[in-house]
Amino acid sequence: MKNGPVTEQLQPFMAPRIRSIVANLDPGLWEKVEEIRLRENRPLLLNWAGGEAFLDGKGKVVAPVEESRSYQVSREDVERTLQLISKCSLYAFEEEMRRGYLTIPGGHRIGLCGKAVIEAGKVKLLHNISSLNFRVARQVEGAALKVLPYLFSRASLSKGNKLSFKDDRKSIKPGRAKPAIYHTLIISPPQGGKTTLLRDLCRCLSDGKPERGMEGFKIGLVDERSEIAGCYEGIPQLNVGIRTDVLDCAPKAEGMMMLLRAMSPEIIVTDEIGRDEDVDSIEEVVNAGTTVIASAHASSLEELGRRPSLRRLLDQEFFQRIIILGWTRGVGTIEKIIDPVQEKVVWKSNE
Repeated sequence: MKNGPVTEQLQPFMAPRIRSIVANLDPGLWEKVEEIRLRENRPLLLNWAGGEAFLDGKGKVVAPVEESRSYQVSREDVERTLQLISKCSLYAFEEEMRRGYLTIPGGHRIGLCGKAVIEAGKVKLLHNISSLNFRVARQVEGAALKVLPYLFSRASLSKGNKLSFKDDRKSIKPGRAKPAIYHTLIISPPQGGKTTLLRDLCRCLSDGKPERGMEGFKIGLVDERSEIAGCYEGIPQLNVGIRTDVLDCAPKAEGMMMLLRAMSPEIIVTDEIGRDEDVDSIEEVVNAGTTVIASAHASSLEELGRRPSLRRLLDQEFFQRIIILGWTRGVGTIEKIIDPVQEKVVWKSNE
């Protein structure tokens, strides 16, 4: 197998013909690929932030105007791939398939589309799968270093402490080992880097900096869609920290309450809040004295405020920091860090 450890994780779950094509992919292109899409009787397609590419049978890029030259995914390709990812037993993976995806080692997720079988108004299972989407899990350790110092409450630090996570030669002076963390919300448009930043925040806060006198935090992670920790058979495949307990596939609202009751977390982390029940649970968590770090879809504070449930959290000033991600310098650009309570910008990308 070629192109490094990520393809070594993905290729065993691909039909032989697809596997050989991906193995020949140009390494430079492979490094930015986020999705590999198999659609029956349609071209094999790669997607990444701001781009896409059709591939021919040798793994070479085909121009859109020559799309007919691209490799056409067959029924056999789809069926064989399904056999590989389900270990030849789709029945055993019925519950995961009902959610529309399967997770494989490495934390990568494979999205599924086909005919939905409905029972009591909900999807019971999927039949006649015709589309597969390999979503590549790429961990970016260090993504949170720029924002992390702005999430510590200055009032909770002993005088003279200076938090710097970029230079290990600058130690935190003796004082409070665990400064308070602000309740934080990360916002961006879809595929804007929220989950990547959230994962690395989780890792940094969980591990701490013992060599500089800062202890790690006990973190409870509600990973409803298996995207943050990428659990496979209950084991996180991505680094979310040594003091992090992961509740995989649980609905966010119920999961936060379960963690609060059972695991005594100091921080609860979850992704893409937005429903009324999510907000109700966040209120409970905050009132119990536990810090919340979460994310939501929005490109600005104004857009965030147009969502009634999230407007509630803003009006009640639950979040003390809001991190806005954008695209000005590529996907996941940290545009602003805002203190919504004091209504001021504490950091901007041009600083």
